Amino acid sequence: MKTNRRRLAACAAVAGLAMLAGCADVSYYWQSASGHLGLMRAARPVDQWLEDPSTSDALKAKLELTTRLRRFAVTELGLPDNDSYKAYADLHRNAAIWNVVAASPHSLTLKTWCFPVAGCVGYRGYYDEAAAKAEAAELQAQGLETSVYPVPAYSTLGWMNWAGGDPLLSTFIGYPEGELARIVFHELAHQVLYVPGDTMFNESFATAVERIGGTRWLKTHASEAARTEYEQFDARRQQFRALTAETRRALQDIYTSKEAQAKDWEVVDARKKAAMEEFRQRYAALRAGWTGPRQGAYDGWVARANNATFGAQAAYDELVPGFEALFEREGEDWPRFYAAVKQLAKLPKDGRAQALRTMTSSPTDLMQTQAPCCKPQNTNNTKNGAPGV
Repeated sequence: MKTNRRRLAACAAVAGLAMLAGCADVSYYWQSASGHLGLMRAARPVDQWLEDPSTSDALKAKLELTTRLRRFAVTELGLPDNDSYKAYADLHRNAAIWNVVAASPHSLTLKTWCFPVAGCVGYRGYYDEAAAKAEAAELQAQGLETSVYPVPAYSTLGWMNWAGGDPLLSTFIGYPEGELARIVFHELAHQVLYVPGDTMFNESFATAVERIGGTRWLKTHASEAARTEYEQFDARRQQFRALTAETRRALQDIYTSKEAQAKDWEVVDARKKAAMEEFRQRYAALRAGWTGPRQGAYDGWVARANNATFGAQAAYDELVPGFEALFEREGEDWPRFYAAVKQLAKLPKDGRAQALRTMTSSPTDLMQTQAPCCKPQNTNNTKNGAPGV
């Protein structure tokens, strides 16, 4: 009965939130509210799934693993201890939502959408894939480059913890141990800190937490087989990230070149085409050297690569080195690190990004040039975050 009351209250809260943007976007907000409520209704406590004789042994093993991951997140990483990821939902589809991203033909800057709680972000999520593709088609008709990609998990910013929190989902529960650890840590990190309107800061922070936390989990708790599997795939991921980062820089140089400033689009487009061809050729060479499972994990991304996909990827990667350097500067102490990040968040958007980029060139510069920003404080974790992907 208590669970039902909480769900009814959650229905009212989410439906009310959907109305905040006004009538012009009511259909979009309604699909958001009803989609999330459907996800919540499908969730049952992990203990119930474990006690259910119809639950497969494979699923039980994964759910038991997530229980240990959840405990590790709290005790070792200082992440919030609440109801999130203590229930599980089988969605009977391959994604929690589908995100739409868009950018102009001559820029990596993403189009943004503004929402009542999250602020302005560079993506728009749909619970129905066809609706996401229809949105992308409309944006393409306006001359934008677009991408639609599946999202296995997202965060409700900690706002729904009172109603049961964010559940574990069938869309990612089957991931290998290292990847499952990372996604749980990433989404919980969004409940530590959220800066409205700064997708790159929010996502890079959560990605840094997932990378550092995932590495620690594998080193101290995982089996040798799990570590080997993760290390093999992560080595490929690092190679791929290095390649895409180089390509982003090449494209950015093209879009800010003297030809672009002169609006000589014929030359700009020719250089862009050459850069994309080189990217795909270099990826093919990389892939040829890979063996074993998930060899073609990036094939689809590469085939669809455009300004929108590169722009979206930058949000998750661009500032991660700065956060990692900040973690090291704070003595690899999680409370001090989170306190320093919260101080960073008080800077203007450009200021916080520049401060993080400074961290990678000189670990002491940030403290010297932005002393009010990053003085370690003994503060508690906040319970809000940003939409995850």
